[in-house]
Amino acid sequence: MAARTRLTTPLVREDGALRVADWPEALQRAAEGFSSTIAAHGPEAFGMFSCSKATNEMNYMAQKFARVVVGSNNIDSCNRT
Repeated sequence: MAARTRLTTPLVREDGALRVADWPEALQRAAEGFSSTIAAHGPEAFGMFSCSKATNEMNYMAQKFARVVVGSNNIDSCNRT
């Protein structure tokens, strides 16, 4: 049942409504959203959750992205669960 409702393509909001987009456009919009928030409020406005079930390598890359690329220490891998 859940497979029928799972998104298979990205959606972007345009004029208040969602529409289907391709991956390059969706990723570009996400990057622009991150950039504009960081420009307006600083890197500490950015936070990231990583999955405790992900590999150590994936969690390492997530924290490196948050700390080095974005400049924020606001990252949690929820390892307590």
